[in-house]
Amino acid sequence: MLKAIIVDDESKSRESLQILLHDFVEGVEVRSLCQDVAEAIQAIERDKPDIVFLDIQLQRETGFDLLTKLKDITFEVIFTTAYSEYAIKAFRFSAIDYLLKPIDIEELKKAVGKVEKRMNGNIASRLTELVQNLKVGTSSSENYKLALPTLEGLIFIKTNDILYCEASSNYTQIYTADGKKYLVSKTLKDYEDLLSEHNFFRIHNSYLINLNSIKKYVKGEGGYVILNNDISLDVSKRKKEAFLNKIGVRNA
Repeated sequence: MLKAIIVDDESKSRESLQILLHDFVEGVEVRSLCQDVAEAIQAIERDKPDIVFLDIQLQRETGFDLLTKLKDITFEVIFTTAYSEYAIKAFRFSAIDYLLKPIDIEELKKAVGKVEKRMNGNIASRLTELVQNLKVGTSSSENYKLALPTLEGLIFIKTNDILYCEASSNYTQIYTADGKKYLVSKTLKDYEDLLSEHNFFRIHNSYLINLNSIKKYVKGEGGYVILNNDISLDVSKRKKEAFLNKIGVRNA
C-alpha cells in the first residue's frame, strides 16, 4: 500500500482528489490533506509518504518552496496544476509527473502506475533540474537540460549538446557532441514535440537534428546535411522546403 498526502490550498481540490484515489486507484492510502507548506512539512515528517500530490500555488508560497525546505526528498512527487504550457514542458523535460486540473481518472491511474514502477528513483535530481529549467526559460536552450530515460536510469544532458536524434521503432537513439549515444524509451515524435522550440528540426521521418550542429548542406532532390561530427543525414524531399526556410536559405 502506497502512503500518500495531498497538498493543495483549495479544499474542494484536496477532497476531490482524495475521493478519486479512494474510488478508482487501488493500493493508495491518503494519510493527510494539507493546505499550505507548513502543514505539508509536518505531514511529511509524520507520515513518511511514498507519494506527495503537490499543487504549484499554495497561498503565498509554492510547491517548490516546500521541496526546497526539506532536507531529504524520499518520496515521489506528482504535481497537480493548471499551469501554463511552458511549465508543462519543463515537467516533461525533467521526467516529472504532473496532472492537469480538473484531474482525469485515467491520467491519475497512469501517474500512480509510473510511480510504482519508479520507486526509489532519484527524484531529487529530477526536481533540481526541473527548477533549473523553469529558471532558465525557453529562450536559453544552452543551459536547458533534458532527462533521458535509459536502461541505466535517468541521464541529464544539455539540449545544446545533442547533435541529432534518430528513430528506432518505438525508441530513439540520441547522439551527443562528445561522441556518446543513448537509447531511450520514447518515440522521435515525443522529442520533436519537446525540442522544436529549442532550434531542432525534423529533416526526415528518421532524423531530428539540432540546427546549431549543421556544418554544411549539400543540394539534391532532398539534399543532405553534414553535422559537426561529420556524419551525413538525408533531408527528405517532403521536408526540404520547410527545412530551407527554417535555416534561411532559398532556391537551394
